[in-house]
Amino acid sequence: MPLIYLIAGEASGDAIGARLMRAIAARRPDATFAGVGGEAMAAQGLASLFPIRDLALMGLLEVIPRLRHLKARLAQTAADIAARRPAVVVTIDSPGFTLRVLRAIAPLGIPRAHYVAPQAWAWREGRVRHYPGLWDRLLCLLPFEPAFFARHNLPATFVGHPVLESGAGTGDATGFRERHGIAPDTRVLTIMPGSRRTEVSRLLPILGATLQRVTASVPGIQPVVPIAAPVAEAVRRGTAAWPIRPILITETAEKHDAFAASAAALTKSGTSTLELALAGVPMLVGYRVNPLTAFIARRTVRVRYASLLNLLAGAEIVPERIQQACTPDRLAAVLIRLLTDPDAAEAQRAACRVELEKLRPPHGLPSEAAADAVLELLDQ
Repeated sequence: MPLIYLIAGEASGDAIGARLMRAIAARRPDATFAGVGGEAMAAQGLASLFPIRDLALMGLLEVIPRLRHLKARLAQTAADIAARRPAVVVTIDSPGFTLRVLRAIAPLGIPRAHYVAPQAWAWREGRVRHYPGLWDRLLCLLPFEPAFFARHNLPATFVGHPVLESGAGTGDATGFRERHGIAPDTRVLTIMPGSRRTEVSRLLPILGATLQRVTASVPGIQPVVPIAAPVAEAVRRGTAAWPIRPILITETAEKHDAFAASAAALTKSGTSTLELALAGVPMLVGYRVNPLTAFIARRTVRVRYASLLNLLAGAEIVPERIQQACTPDRLAAVLIRLLTDPDAAEAQRAACRVELEKLRPPHGLPSEAAADAVLELLDQ
């Protein structure tokens, strides 16, 4: 009965971990699980060593006061692995914590896999010099990542992107409209301001002003704002003065139904762009950080685009308005076009479909490809 130890540090990793556990169990019904995870992994049989919320911290200001606590959790995790001696350890994203765990347990000689490659290809490439010896198998979500790590003598395996199993493209538009009393001729506009307090507080005033301009030119708009639990109250306060009261949703299934009903979307960069593309929603990426962060980013970021879809395409198939370009006037101009020009909307959908195909593994689903890679470590 092989024991597989998994560590996820935030909600996205919890979802990835749960699908991985399910795929492993289908192949090895005798496998057992331990580690750190959230509700999704618990539903697959993992009793978390401590609450995942202890690790779900974003930003320097949030992390610094918790450094002593995080170090204690790191030591606790390493000690638990040493005591249990699992057949394999799988860390999932959250590199600030998980890579430190991998380094701490290296002397134990336990096979280690890291799922979701660190984005050293995007910024601070010099970090790769710290990676040799951290893992035995690196599982990549993006098709160009194995070649990048191979240049640094770090073997990596492309397993496909978990967004393909997210259900983002399976929403019920009719049901969503009925539940919220949205007329058939009303255009739903999804607005995704992010899941971090700093980005939400910075973006919401811009997004509200953008909505005001859009509704002045395009009548019959109903905004919908999916919100993450950590920023729910901030979003409620920040949208209270918007010209049209948005529908605020918190459940994943409801978010996917909103996607299905949406005529267009305005979103921050990140996985949300892939979810929207999977649902066939034409979108605009808008994002702004504080000036100091932007100054540093201009000197460290090595990629041309913020959106993963544009990175895959090597061209701006999804419009981006970043930093100084992220203004209500510029955002509204793009959204108005997407809402009123069917050809522009369909051209973006078609281009996104091409890029989404690149995220599929050679065989099966991403979770199945990842499970196969992890189980191969048991036989080495």
